[in-house]
Amino acid sequence: MSIVGHNLMEPEPTLLPAEPEVTESLADGSEPVDLAAQHPTSSLVWALLAEDALSQGYTVEGYAYARVGYHRGLDALRGSGWRGAGPVPWSHEPNRGFLRALAALGQAAAAIGETEEVHRISTFLNDCDPTAREQIAALQS
Repeated sequence: MSIVGHNLMEPEPTLLPAEPEVTESLADGSEPVDLAAQHPTSSLVWALLAEDALSQGYTVEGYAYARVGYHRGLDALRGSGWRGAGPVPWSHEPNRGFLRALAALGQAAAAIGETEEVHRISTFLNDCDPTAREQIAALQS
């Protein structure tokens, strides 16, 4: 195994497990609000609810959904070996729900004037994957 180009001080990327029941249900047309009760640990479901609420101007609701998705994602990350630092790459599709919830939480925090939280979330999102913000913006356009 070559260590050339690998920063030995940085932890390995954290890769969350796939959620085939969630992704298949979404692809089949299930609504995130219906899936939240069936899959309450899914960051993706909560992120979708947050993004929808925020896009409709429901800031407080969006903040609450995003907060749940963020905390469910932290639980999943820790369960996958994450120790509070290191990459959470967007390229690994199961990580996207957490990254989207994190971005939505930052958007909602900005909307309610939580300046310190916005800064903390922005830094955290960038530390997870510097390309995530751009990828999420592309999904929403």
